[in-house]
Amino acid sequence: MNKEELTKQVRELKELKTMLEELQGEITAIEDNIKAEMSAQNVNELVVDVFKIRWTPVSSNRFDTKTFKEKYSDLYNQFTKVIETKRFSIA
Repeated sequence: MNKEELTKQVRELKELKTMLEELQGEITAIEDNIKAEMSAQNVNELVVDVFKIRWTPVSSNRFDTKTFKEKYSDLYNQFTKVIETKRFSIA
């Protein structure tokens, strides 16, 4: 691939990512409107036409790495390993 083709692809990628961000913003706004309506109706589930919408609380247990590291730094260091990955970015 020559420099011109690569430049064209980078520009297209940047444009598509901008479009994705705009779409994600629109999606979030619509979801927020639906959630606000469900909150106003004080419901966790709503049926609209053929769609069943659920907005329910979910609980999960997460390991508190920061506190563990503070209290048991030696043990934390014994079980920590460095992992190398590659990050793709365009500036």
